[in-house]
Amino acid sequence: MEKFKVTFYPDNKTVEVEKDKTVLSAAISAGVYINSSCGGDGVCGRCKVILKKGEVFSQSSGRLTQEERKRGIHLACAAQVQSDLEIEIPADSRLSLEGLTQEEVNARMKKDYTEPEEVEPAGKSPSEGEFVFAPLSRKVYLELPAPAADEKLSDLERLERQISLAGNISVRHTCLSNIKSLGELLRSSDWKVTASLGKREDFTEILLIEPGDTSCKNFGVAFDIGTTTVSGQLIDLNTGKALGTKATYNKQAQFGSDVITRIMYAKNEQGLEDLHRAVVADMNQMIIGLAGEHNVDLNDVTYAVCAGNTTMIHLLLRVDPTYIRREPYVPTLNFVPVLRASEVELRISPRGLLYCVPGVASYVGGDVTSGVISSGLYKQEQLCVLIDIGTNGEIVLGNRDFLISCAASAGPAFEGSGVSCGMRSSKGAIQKVKISSGSLELSYSVIGGVKPLGICGSGYIDIIAGMLGAGIVDKDGKIKEAKNKKVRQGAEGREFVIAERKDSANGKDIVITDVDIENLKRAKAAIYSGVSMLARHVGLDLAKAEKFFVAGGFGTYLDMDNAIRIGLLPDLPRDRFVFIGNSSLSGARQMLLSSGAVDTAREIAKKITYLDLSAEPRYMDEYMAALFFPHTDLLRFPSIKH
Repeated sequence: MEKFKVTFYPDNKTVEVEKDKTVLSAAISAGVYINSSCGGDGVCGRCKVILKKGEVFSQSSGRLTQEERKRGIHLACAAQVQSDLEIEIPADSRLSLEGLTQEEVNARMKKDYTEPEEVEPAGKSPSEGEFVFAPLSRKVYLELPAPAADEKLSDLERLERQISLAGNISVRHTCLSNIKSLGELLRSSDWKVTASLGKREDFTEILLIEPGDTSCKNFGVAFDIGTTTVSGQLIDLNTGKALGTKATYNKQAQFGSDVITRIMYAKNEQGLEDLHRAVVADMNQMIIGLAGEHNVDLNDVTYAVCAGNTTMIHLLLRVDPTYIRREPYVPTLNFVPVLRASEVELRISPRGLLYCVPGVASYVGGDVTSGVISSGLYKQEQLCVLIDIGTNGEIVLGNRDFLISCAASAGPAFEGSGVSCGMRSSKGAIQKVKISSGSLELSYSVIGGVKPLGICGSGYIDIIAGMLGAGIVDKDGKIKEAKNKKVRQGAEGREFVIAERKDSANGKDIVITDVDIENLKRAKAAIYSGVSMLARHVGLDLAKAEKFFVAGGFGTYLDMDNAIRIGLLPDLPRDRFVFIGNSSLSGARQMLLSSGAVDTAREIAKKITYLDLSAEPRYMDEYMAALFFPHTDLLRFPSIKH
C-alpha cells in the first residue's frame, strides 16, 4: 500500500499514512487534536483545515461554502490523502486538551457546598458522616515469630495467621509470585515484613510482601471519568488526606463529543483500542504528575477507584459498548468485579487493584451512584433531587425510602457542540453575560481573562435569559427583528452579535443564531422534562423537593436565576439549590477510604429504579410543553410570571 507524509502546522508534526486515509485519521495518528464533535461523520463541520500543499480527494460536503473551497479549506474527516501534504489547522478547528489550571480544578470541585465529613482515620464514624475509615488498601507491618523445630505451619500459613492477629483480617488469596519468593524473603528480612492488603468484593488479598516496615507509604487514586473531563485525586490511605487534585479534558473528544459518537467510533478497526488508550493516557498523566509533585513512588500507589458513566467504564475496560445504544439498551455490565489495575494499564503498583463504582443502567452510571453517596441524598428524610447537567443530564429523585433515576438526552449543546460559536468551559470561553433590558448594552467575562474564542454553556444560559429580558427573543426562541446593530440577518436566519470580530481571538464575530437557540431550547427542555417526568411518574409534587443538588463542573458558573428564567431548572426557592461540584469524584474518594461506602454504593445501585423516558408515553407531552421559554405553563414558574 502506497504511503504519504502529512505535516500539520502550527504543530510541525509529521506522520506517514496510507493512501486514502482521511486527514482526520492522520491527525489522530500524529497526536494532533482537531475538533470533530460528530466523530468524523462529516455533519458537524468543525474539522475545517487548510490544504497548503499536496492533493486530497475531498468528498462533497454542504458544510463548506464556495468561498471556503476556493481558499483550500476542507473537512479533515472528508479529505482523503493522495500525496504528501502540508496541512494548517486554524485556531477555531483546534481541540484544546490541555490540563485545567488549579483554579479551574478547584472551581469544579465545589462552589457553595460543604461536604459532610467522609471518614476519619480513627476507626469510628464521624459526627456528620456515614462511613468508618477503612481504606480499600492498607499496609500492615508484621514481626513474625521464627518457626520452631516442632511446628508444622508453612510460611504462608504463618504470615496469614500474623495478619489475622494484627487486625482481625481474613485473607484468602495471594499470587504465585508472592508465594515463590516468600521463603527467602521472610528469612532474609529476619521475619520482619510489611504486607499490602487489598479489599476485593468479599475477601482480602495479599497484594505484596516487602522486607522491613514500609507501612507509612500507602496511597490510592480516585477518578471521575467524565465524557468531557477526567479528574483525579491522590489520597494518603493512612491519613485519608487528599494530597492533590488534577483535571484534564478527555482525549476521547477527538473521536466524538458525546457517548453515542464514541460508541459508533468503537466499531471501527482499532476504534475501541483508540478510545481505551486515550482515557488511560489521561489517567496515567495525572497519576504520574501527582506522584511526582508529592514525592510518591508509583509502587506505593496500591488502589484505584473510578466513577464514570456506563459508556466511559466500558471504554476504560476495553469492553464493547455497542449494545448500550441498541434496543433494549442493555450494557455488558453494571457491576464490575475488582480487577488488577495493570489489566487496564494504569501506572500504579503492578499488584494494585481497580474498583469501578457500580452503575444502574446504560445511561445512568457509576458517576450517578457516586453522586448519590457524596450528596447524602440516599439518607435524606425529605424529597430531594440530584442532577448532573451534561450530555445525558442524569437525574435522581428520592430520599432514604426510594430512589428513581433517568437520563435526559440533552445532547452536547451545553458542552459547546451543535451551536455555532460553542465551546467547552475552558480558556477563551465567554462564561458570564449581562444584557441591559433598556439600552441593550452587553458585557461579558471570559475564562482566563483573554480575548473570547467562543461561548460555553453557562454563557449561553445568560445570553438567552438576557435576550428574553430585553425583548430581543420571544418565548418560542425566535430572535425578533429590531433596529439594533447587534441583531442582523445571517446565513441561518437572524443572529445576535455577542462579540465583534475585532474583539475576538479568532478574528470572527461571536454570535448566537436562531438555530443555536433552537438547539439550546431542546436541550433545556430535555433536562426540565426529565425532572418533571420523574416527579410525575411517582405522583409527587416537585415543589415539595427540599433540596436540589446540582452536580458537575457546569454548576461552577451557573446563574441560578437565569437557569430558571429559561426553564432549565424548576422554579423553586433559590436556597433549596445546592451546588456540590464534582460529586462523582467526591464519592469515589469516599469509597477508596471506606469499604463501608463501597457496600453502600452496591446497595444504592441495586436500589435505584431506572425510568426509560423513551418508553414512557407521557414524556413527549412533558417535553413538548417545555419547548418554550420558560414553559407553556407559566403556573410552574410563578417568579417568572410575576
